[in-house]
Amino acid sequence: SKPASPWLGPAPEGDNEEEQRLLLRFGVHRDPALVARMVEYNLIEPEHANWRAGHRAAVAYREREGDLVVPYNHVEGGDERGEGGFPLGRWLSDQRRAMRAGTMLPGRAEDLEALDMVWDPADAAWEENLGAARAYAVAYGTLAAPVTAMIMDRPVGQWLANARKKNGLGKDKARASRRAALLAAIDPDWNPDWPVDWQRHYAALKGAVAPGSVLGYVEPGAMVNGLDVGAWLVVQQEGWEQLSQGQRERLVELGVRPPEKPTVAAKTRPRRASGGTRAGTFERGITALAQYAEREGTVVVARSWSEELPDGTSVRLGVWLSNTRTRRAGLSAEQLERLAGLGVEWAQVA
Repeated sequence: SKPASPWLGPAPEGDNEEEQRLLLRFGVHRDPALVARMVEYNLIEPEHANWRAGHRAAVAYREREGDLVVPYNHVEGGDERGEGGFPLGRWLSDQRRAMRAGTMLPGRAEDLEALDMVWDPADAAWEENLGAARAYAVAYGTLAAPVTAMIMDRPVGQWLANARKKNGLGKDKARASRRAALLAAIDPDWNPDWPVDWQRHYAALKGAVAPGSVLGYVEPGAMVNGLDVGAWLVVQQEGWEQLSQGQRERLVELGVRPPEKPTVAAKTRPRRASGGTRAGTFERGITALAQYAEREGTVVVARSWSEELPDGTSVRLGVWLSNTRTRRAGLSAEQLERLAGLGVEWAQVA
């Protein structure tokens, strides 16, 4: 009698279940074409089955969570420990690898994209932060956010500060160029050639001017978005010669004019210390600190450090910061807020 065939495993339970058992016994002559089909079935069909299982898991996750941003170690389904479930995170990683290598079978990319597949998780996170930046610009008319700014539960101020740094948009030139264009589409001055603090005040002042009109007299103490734009404007006019061409052009567009040159008699008249002078000292110091923080990524400054501004002015930044802390009680709420916005801890409200 013929020997009994070895057990090949359990048969499919239902009509819709696929036959995964290898129906081939060696030692018996077979048609080479049949052998080839059997090998293909055993190697290729399980891969198709794995794909379908992964796609089903992806659909379930997408319907439940609303996206396909899946942690690498996530197992879809199964018990509390994930046993019996499908390793969806690892499977999606494999699909990204196949996509990059160009080995993904036709139609599969479209199937995943229909589920909002995230091909590059880093790009997905960047796009989400860009959405927060867009919301900030709608609210404040600028991307010159303080580093402490939060919106949509995202640290948009720190994110923008990082984006302005060298290679802050990524080392890939094409990607960095595309990202810079997206930010510029929101705010052309998102990365100004002058301190971000200056741009923030300018944007606040601009937002207070009705479209098609020019700026009238602004009283020092006039607040916009928590910023004293009146005192700031006085400092800009007093230091007009130290402003860059781009800064002057933007102020002129608002109707701001440089102060008239003093007469000979006025030049010989002794000057007394004034609030404007004190404001000018603070403005130079905060400008220097903002420049230092953007470059160094910190507001911890050595006492001996001097910072050179774009106009060539040298500010003894370490001394200024130490003196400003000593005189903290005499600072206005707006000045404290500006310091806190740069990350100065002692200026933050307890």
